[in-house]
Amino acid sequence: MNKVAKFINEVKLELKKVSWSTRHELINATIVVIVSVAILAVFIGLCDLVWSNLIKFVIR
Repeated sequence: MNKVAKFINEVKLELKKVSWSTRHELINATIVVIVSVAILAVFIGLCDLVWSNLIKFVIR
């Protein structure tokens, strides 16, 4: 049980050293991630559409 308490105290000390993002930075980073994922999804969808139609054309 002593090891658990020591571990928790060490975790608390390490978390105090962390450089936490501000709310504004977090919102901006989230927007960048969502937009990036949306762009990548559209790109992959278009590539899939083109390749599937190309393969259907070749098979016929």
